[in-house]
Amino acid sequence: MRLGVEETLGALNSALGPGGPVWFKETHARHLRARDFLAPRRALQARFGDDQVPEGVVHAIVGLQGPGVAPVLCCAPTPAGLALRLQRSVVFERVLCSVAAYAAPAAPTAPTPRIVLHCPALRGSPSALRLSQLRAVIVADHLARILQAHRVSVRRVPAVRDPHMTAFLQQLRVDWPEVSEKASTEALRNRAIAELSPASYAGALPPGTLGRVCLKELMEERGRTAGYDPNVDSCLVTEDLLSLLAELQEAVQAGAVGSSLGLAAAPDAGADSYVVLHVVSCEEEFQQQKLDLLWWKLDHQAPLLQKHLVCGPVKVAGAPSTLTAPEYYELRHTQVCKVSSLKHGKDLEQDAAWTDIFRVLSVATVKFEMLSTAPQSQLLLALADSSISTKGSKSGTFVMYNCARLATLFEGYKCSVEQGLYPTFPPVSSLDFSLLRDEGEWLLLFNSILPFSDLLRQMAALTLTRTAPGLHVTARTETVCKFLVQLSMDFSSYYNRVHILGVSAQLKGRWGRLVQGKQRMRPAAFSSPPGASATLVWSDVCPSAASAGRARSAPHWAGHAGSPSAESHLRPQRP
Repeated sequence: MRLGVEETLGALNSALGPGGPVWFKETHARHLRARDFLAPRRALQARFGDDQVPEGVVHAIVGLQGPGVAPVLCCAPTPAGLALRLQRSVVFERVLCSVAAYAAPAAPTAPTPRIVLHCPALRGSPSALRLSQLRAVIVADHLARILQAHRVSVRRVPAVRDPHMTAFLQQLRVDWPEVSEKASTEALRNRAIAELSPASYAGALPPGTLGRVCLKELMEERGRTAGYDPNVDSCLVTEDLLSLLAELQEAVQAGAVGSSLGLAAAPDAGADSYVVLHVVSCEEEFQQQKLDLLWWKLDHQAPLLQKHLVCGPVKVAGAPSTLTAPEYYELRHTQVCKVSSLKHGKDLEQDAAWTDIFRVLSVATVKFEMLSTAPQSQLLLALADSSISTKGSKSGTFVMYNCARLATLFEGYKCSVEQGLYPTFPPVSSLDFSLLRDEGEWLLLFNSILPFSDLLRQMAALTLTRTAPGLHVTARTETVCKFLVQLSMDFSSYYNRVHILGVSAQLKGRWGRLVQGKQRMRPAAFSSPPGASATLVWSDVCPSAASAGRARSAPHWAGHAGSPSAESHLRPQRP
């Protein structure tokens, strides 16, 4: 079973006896030099009085075992509280020997509700798509991906019928179903006609409107307690509105499809096993509340649980408020091309080989901006050219830049192996993990790899909550962005400080003087003790590879002195 931060914290808190949680995980490099978890002194005093923590409790903590609990090395009182340090070499081994398990979300432990994910902004054309609606589209796509990664049954509504919207979504790499057969509205239409208010009460109606349906009674019965706006009293019924309701109705009735795919859904396929999540912009919410009540009014089998995730307004500094989603994307695309051209000293925008790279970077920038602020909060965009840079640490471009760095390392090592410059990578189980002592390596594992599955689980849990009171739900999309930024910052710091691919010390006499400094041949980020002058190389980490390594030629580049930069991975490879 994989190790888990939540499991370890749960076991530590249980070991202290009855009471609330006390322990927390350290994240800052300064504190991680001395400890991994801390029970603060004041919290311990509240639990045990002015007396010290009983020695038996400390011994029990050191010997903690259990599913998912990380092995403890030592636990001791300090001025800050009870400090705990893990057996880091064992943790490294447990995690890196099965790293794929830590990169995937944990399977649900209990049946989950089926989700109908509705984004009304997709019913229009991209030319009319406001930035707040674009934000709702990107948030909806993000949530769908998170839920599907957890094998939750998700049906996305509406199917996109406008070919221009389909093309725009493909440009944004948003996965959404395209045009489908139009659902029948006959039953809903007949029901709506029977519920229409008399002409004398309906007042003047816009062209194309079937009539007005009164929602006051339903509002008092169900809507007010659920948190609907008390001003919702009636709804104008149109054919387009009935078509949308029919599509939502069809999505709920098609529940058997999710079961046939083996997705984690509740065993009962009735409407009550569904949660309908409407992801709307703040301008659309009032109309969506009317639609909710109308659905209940016209369809007695409509799901009881309808939730709203309302995306706050998007404000643009120094730009007209009429800026549309396609115009915003084109602006970011132009800026990405400009920054890259300045960096490489030539105009690359007309170079067909760079076209897809610019699109990927532009999409990353747009999505990161839309997701990096909590959806329910107002988002302020800065559109100046200076907001697009690989040097800043708060943008999607920065994250993609470090992703390219990683890809360059893996690609460079692979090519060197094929040329006979490096030995092939040995079995992970044969490596000496006690050599991983650099604080940067522990930061990457303890703050990024180890808690990643917990992060995904928390994201899905927020969306799957059925018992939360009220109409509105929240989604913490900014958590993922902060995680990626911190991971990129930690990796960038490590990358700039440590020569990840270097020349083996055994080759020093044969291949001449090594570049002075801490050069290390470390395709998997293996390190030497801080301050060590000797170079740790592959043969130190895996002695069995030493003999093979001696017969190889020296690498054609070592460390950062001649290593390919991140841009080399972003640069198109020509035949």
